[in-house]
Amino acid sequence: MAKRITIDPITRIEGHLRIDCEIDNGRVTNAWSSGQMWRGIEVILQGRDPRDAPTYTQRICGVCTTVHALASVRAIENALKLEVPLNAQYIRNLIIAAHAIHDHIVHFYILSALDWVDITSALKADPKKTAQLAESLSSWHRNHVQEFKAVQDKLKAVVDSGQLGIFANGYWGHPAMKLPPEVNLLAATHYLQALEYQRKANMIVSILGSKTPHVATLVPGGVSCAVNLESPSALNTERLFYIKSIIDELGDFVRQVYLVDVCAVGALYADWTQYGAGVTNYLSVPELPMDTKGTVFRLPGGYIKNGDLKTYTPITSYQDDFFREGVKESIKHSWYEGEWTKHPWDETTQPRYTGFQDQGKYSWVKSPSFYDQPAQVGPLANVLCMYAAGHGPTRKYVEQALGLVSKLAGTQVGPEALHSTIGRHAARAIRCAVLTEELNVQWQALMDNIAKGDLAICTPYPFRPGESRGFGFHEAPRGVLSHWIVIDSNRIKNYQAVVPSTWNAGPRNHHDALGPYEASLVGNPVADPERPLEVLRTVHSFDPCLACAIHLHDPRGRVLTQVRAL
Repeated sequence: MAKRITIDPITRIEGHLRIDCEIDNGRVTNAWSSGQMWRGIEVILQGRDPRDAPTYTQRICGVCTTVHALASVRAIENALKLEVPLNAQYIRNLIIAAHAIHDHIVHFYILSALDWVDITSALKADPKKTAQLAESLSSWHRNHVQEFKAVQDKLKAVVDSGQLGIFANGYWGHPAMKLPPEVNLLAATHYLQALEYQRKANMIVSILGSKTPHVATLVPGGVSCAVNLESPSALNTERLFYIKSIIDELGDFVRQVYLVDVCAVGALYADWTQYGAGVTNYLSVPELPMDTKGTVFRLPGGYIKNGDLKTYTPITSYQDDFFREGVKESIKHSWYEGEWTKHPWDETTQPRYTGFQDQGKYSWVKSPSFYDQPAQVGPLANVLCMYAAGHGPTRKYVEQALGLVSKLAGTQVGPEALHSTIGRHAARAIRCAVLTEELNVQWQALMDNIAKGDLAICTPYPFRPGESRGFGFHEAPRGVLSHWIVIDSNRIKNYQAVVPSTWNAGPRNHHDALGPYEASLVGNPVADPERPLEVLRTVHSFDPCLACAIHLHDPRGRVLTQVRAL
C-alpha cells in the first residue's frame, strides 16, 4: 500500500512550498505541489499609476527583486511603444547578468549542495589528497592543501561546538549520500568561497542599481543613473573599471570552480541522470537586447516541444506574437473563484480558499500553459533552446561540461542526460559560464557607445489616452518571467505576473496534467520515507522560489505585522 508523505516547507529560504508524495515500493507514484500563501500584488496595483509598478512588484521577492523591476518596466514600455537608449540597454544587461550569476552561485552552493554533499564526511578527508584531486580538475589558485586544512579545522570546530549552524539542515549519513570524503571537503571549501564571490556579483548590481535588493535605477524608458566619466556622482571611469575588475574575478570562479564542481558531483551521481525529467516542453525567452527596440539579442530563446530539439521555435522580439498569444493560466486546481483558463490580460484575482483537495483545489499557485500544454522553464530550458539555436558560447560550455563528466564517470554522457534532476544543475552552471562572457561583451559595448559621445540613458514619454495593453518578459535566473499590464486613463486596470515558479510549481492544469514539479517527482527513488532526501533533490534542482509565486496580502487592508530593522 502506498505511503503518503508531506514536506512543508520544502524550500530552504524562499517561501512556503508544500510537496505531497505517494510512495510505493521505494518509488514516488503520485505527487502534489502546493503554494501555501497567497500573492496579492496584482490586487494592490489596481488603480495605481503605472510608474508605481516597478517599485511594488520588486516587493514580490526579497532576493530576485531586480527581475520584477525589469519585467515591469518592459511591460510599460511595450504598452507605450517606447524605445530604450543603448546605454540603458547595456547597463540593464550588466545588472541582470550579474544578478543571475549571483543567484546561480547561491543556488548551487547555499541552497542545494547540501542535498548531495555530506559535511560530516568532510571531517574524515585527507587535505593532501583533496588538494591533489582539486589540482587535477582545475587550475583554481585557491586549490591548495593549506586552504583545505584550514576549512577542515573550521568544520571540526563547528561540529565540536555542538551547533552546526548553517549546516544543521542536512540528512548527514543518509544512504543516498555517496561522495568520497575528499570530494565532500572540496565542495565544503568551495561552499565557503562561494559566499565571497556571490557577494562580488551583487556589488555590480548595487553599483549600477544604486542598491540591492530593490534596485532604484530601472525606470520606464531606460535607467536613472547618469553617465559622466568625470563626475564623482555619476557612472564614471573609476566605477566602470572597478566593475571590470569584478567581472574578471567572477569569470575565474565560475569557470574554474563552479562549473568543475557541478561536473564532478554529476559524474559521481550519474544515476541521477535517469530521474527528474518530468515535463519536457521547454520555454525560454531571448535576453540581453542590443538595440533600442528589443529585436536583436545576445542570448536566443524559444520553445521546444516534448524534449525534441528539432521542434525549436524561436521567440524573436518584445512584440513577438508567438509568445504573446501562447500564454494562459488555469485556476481549476487553485484557490481562486471559478475554474477558468484565461490569457493574463483577461484574468481576475479573486481568492477562495477551500482546504487541500487531492482531486480539487489545493494551491494558491495558478497553472500556466503554453499553447494548452504545461512547460518547464529555467536554466535547463534556456540552455536547451540556446543549444538548439546554435548559440556558440552555449555549445562550447555544454561540450566542455559533458566532456569532463564523461571523463570522470568513465562513460560517454550526451546532451540527453540534461533532461534530469542533475541535468538542471549542469545547465545552470553552463548558463552561468555563458553569462560571465556576456558581462565582458556588455561592458565593452557600453564603453564603446560612451566613447562615441552618446550619453543618453532614458526616453521621455507621454501616457496615451484610452486603454493600452503591454507585456514584458525576462529570462530570469529561475526561468521565464512575464508581466502583463492593462492601462486605462493613466491608471492600472489589470496587472498579472506569470513568474518562473508559477510555471514550474503550478498544480495540475485544466486538463488535469501534472505540473513540472509534480511530473518530475514521479518515478524518483526514496530510500527512507522518513528522510525523503531524494524528493528534496529533485524539487531543489528547479531552484523553487515561492515568494515569487505567492505573496501575502490582507484584503481588508489591516497591518498584519511590523518589523523594525536596526
